[in-house]
Amino acid sequence: MTEPAEAAEDPQAFLLGLVDRARHALSPVLVARVLVVERRRTLSDRVSGRPGAITRISLLGRQETLTLRYEPGPRWAGEAALVYHGATVIRRPLGLGDWLTAFAGRVAELEAEAAGDAATSSLALQTLGLEPPGSEIQVGEAKIERDLRTLPARLGRRVPAEAIAQVGRIGELLVDALDRVAGQGEAEVMVRRTATVYLPDTLRAYLVLPPEWAAHHVLPDGTTPAQALVAQLGELENAATRMRDAAAEHDASALLVNGRFLSQRLGLSRFDLP
Repeated sequence: MTEPAEAAEDPQAFLLGLVDRARHALSPVLVARVLVVERRRTLSDRVSGRPGAITRISLLGRQETLTLRYEPGPRWAGEAALVYHGATVIRRPLGLGDWLTAFAGRVAELEAEAAGDAATSSLALQTLGLEPPGSEIQVGEAKIERDLRTLPARLGRRVPAEAIAQVGRIGELLVDALDRVAGQGEAEVMVRRTATVYLPDTLRAYLVLPPEWAAHHVLPDGTTPAQALVAQLGELENAATRMRDAAAEHDASALLVNGRFLSQRLGLSRFDLP
């Protein structure tokens, strides 16, 4: 991974973005346990109540801790440290690009682990009859991207492997579409409704069925409930693909309009510069 331009242009905004990414992806309890942000506060910062400039970010792991230090210049120092019983055994320096790749991967792992833990707790309550089957399969408006990305982990092995793969692809398509249709009225509403209603409702309708019955019972149309789920998710994937493609077409059209504007404004005969 190459070094992002914004890291040099506005280091503090870049560091704040990393912190916000972790806080958005992980629960507040998990963030408090694994994310350490160190700052340098000047007298002016203290008087004005400002938090101060970020000088170091650490993401703690069971065995490896990722640390990124920053000094004005800018000078970046990334490190991956192997920790055993609280003691650092090996330190491995990382360039900024490699550190960011490791950071993104670790956040994604923590996200999936947290989703799996939540699913396990919910399944225990479902077994005791304290929660209805599939009650943990939710995609909330406030955390729609995180919920879509962790949905496959929350499903575990309760649906066919093919369905797990479909849910992962649908989630990525909807996340991409959402980024493109933000603020576009009806288009955004449709994508959000697919993510928060149609997809989880389809999965919950299957999860309320007894597992053996869902896998082997033959429905009047000759399919099993498991096969019906895969077919319904296939329709959802096709719909999500069309939404993403329509959103991308809109972006491409905007790009061409901007190209024509530049051509007229700058007196160019074509959009691509020689």
